[in-house]
Amino acid sequence: MKKFKNPILKGYYPDPSVCRVGEDYYLVNSSNAYFPGVPIFYSRDLVNWKQIGNVLNRESQLPLANAGVSRGIFAPTIRYHDGVFYMITTNVTSGGNFYVTTTDPAGEWSEPNYIINAPGIDPSLYFENGKCYYQGACEKVNGDYVGDNEIYLQELDLKENRLVGERFIIWHSAVRDAVWAESPHIFKKGEYYYLLTAEGGTEHDHAVVIARSRTLTGYYEGNRQNPILTHRHLGKDYPIANTGHGDMVKTHDGEWWMVVLGSRPYGGRYRNLGRETFLVPVSWEDEWPVVNYGIGLVQENERMPGIALECVNSCVTNDRKYIFTEMDKLPFEMMFLRNPVFDDFKLNKDGLKINLSKNKIIEHEPVSFLCFRQQHKSYELEAKFNFNPKDENEHVGICLFQNELYNYQFIVTRKENYERQIKLIKIENGNHTILSESNFPNDDVAKEVYFKIIAEEQMLSFYYSKDGEIYKIAIKNVDARILSTDVAGSFVGTTIGLYATSNGKESKNEAVFKNLLHKPLIVEA
Repeated sequence: MKKFKNPILKGYYPDPSVCRVGEDYYLVNSSNAYFPGVPIFYSRDLVNWKQIGNVLNRESQLPLANAGVSRGIFAPTIRYHDGVFYMITTNVTSGGNFYVTTTDPAGEWSEPNYIINAPGIDPSLYFENGKCYYQGACEKVNGDYVGDNEIYLQELDLKENRLVGERFIIWHSAVRDAVWAESPHIFKKGEYYYLLTAEGGTEHDHAVVIARSRTLTGYYEGNRQNPILTHRHLGKDYPIANTGHGDMVKTHDGEWWMVVLGSRPYGGRYRNLGRETFLVPVSWEDEWPVVNYGIGLVQENERMPGIALECVNSCVTNDRKYIFTEMDKLPFEMMFLRNPVFDDFKLNKDGLKINLSKNKIIEHEPVSFLCFRQQHKSYELEAKFNFNPKDENEHVGICLFQNELYNYQFIVTRKENYERQIKLIKIENGNHTILSESNFPNDDVAKEVYFKIIAEEQMLSFYYSKDGEIYKIAIKNVDARILSTDVAGSFVGTTIGLYATSNGKESKNEAVFKNLLHKPLIVEA
């Protein structure tokens, strides 16, 4: 039996939602305060996914002013109805719940349609008999505890962008006093409407639960076997953790599958990669879904869907080779932190020119930071760039970023005596510590700077060179655990990116990046 290796999307790709159109499949994920937002993927088999764009690629669609990294976009849902794709989500920083539409998911999506009277988060849509119904999660009025949520259903008028008619409270939780009932999705099979939700919070206690009703508005009967998927009973050292937030799809050959988020801790109970996207089969018994029949878990090695193609996980195992001198546009997977100043990033034959921003990455402001998601536990990263700092305030290099309070900055700057210097700065709980300082040649021969970072699970080593051949050690075996959600306490995974700042001073200086090369040290799929 042919198998694929979970996760199907490695690294920070949380809150997956999936839909099918004929024999084509589309999947979206949360993006929080990163821009562009809501990456969208295409597949023919649910295993091999290709990113075809980002749903929210204009500031008018995605305002992120002053957004902390874990704010912004929460839990998108993608649906298709009557020739139109709908993506509905919540911008918890600005605007609340909204949807956008398109007839071409790889093209441009509409401006946001804000639903002004829809409380809460995690919106989803269900279409029936010419009507659209909204499902959402919100705090219970006069709730008994923090996280005492309820799931509601109400008709959505797509012309007026308002919820209309009676609001039905259709679910609270499967487990008594469960926290954060969320991620509602309604679908119909046979005589029943099924309500798929999550509860328990998006960490160790996360779970997927199911309820059903013969009428759309309820009463929804909970499955006595709930939760139908969780890993919380397996202990905190199990290699796949916090599974939940699922969405289901029926394939064109009749199988059912579920996409869920989960995490792969490593080096202990540390989740640097954030919440990732996994795939698990679903069967049906007594008109209830059974997740991974006879197993009940998300497996690392899972059987292929019946529609699967020959190649496996193509978009998550390739090396990243960003040769900026050969690019005319940035690849879809590269992101900015919050809304960028686009004029500060220019691609041409010389490479990627980045203007130094006076804003620092520890602030909730636009910043010169261009990144991609860490997808592997162990990797090697190389960067080649030109930068001539004017003073000690100007920093350019690589940032390993978990959030504003937890990151590493490997940078070139200048000492007071006008010699260039290599520094590794640790930001931990907002406190700055210089872990390494090294003088760097400042002669004309050594205009270019080469950086290398080697991650061996939770150990990071940093190197620099003037020619890309002979590297000197800046520092070895630095602890990467501060980049985990378990230490840093955020919703996102680690990102790796190019960083340029003048630390609060205005600057007209720029850096020119020639390339950024990344490869896993161990092929994980």
